[in-house]
Amino acid sequence: MQHWLLKTEPDHYSYADLEHDGATVWDGVANTVALKHLRDIQPGDLVLIYHTGDERRAIGIAEVTSAPYVNPHGNDPKLMVVDIRPIRRLAQPVTLSDVKADPFFADFALVRQSRLSVVPVSRDQWQRLLVMAGEGG
Repeated sequence: MQHWLLKTEPDHYSYADLEHDGATVWDGVANTVALKHLRDIQPGDLVLIYHTGDERRAIGIAEVTSAPYVNPHGNDPKLMVVDIRPIRRLAQPVTLSDVKADPFFADFALVRQSRLSVVPVSRDQWQRLLVMAGEGG
């Protein structure tokens, strides 16, 4: 199992929307590097849902429930999507400023490549983020 961080603008689709819907197709990824990461996602992988914009914080955990597939509503076979379902909200959100303040995350793609909407998270980074969220890891 791998871990990922998926970014969303909460005014467009928030973690609360995912909880309400019970599942969704994660779409809208167009950046070449982000699409490469999206193609590497597999069913059973866990993802942090990260709110961008004014919030800039990881808010909840979701599970990937499908292999990547071509966006059925797109006109470009390169645009991929995955299906996800909510697992739980984090005990406390983890802000971008908290992540940036921790030298442990100096090489984290969320910090280094801030524009990416799909970010790989190493096992150690995942555990550290859960601790920061008050979940003990």
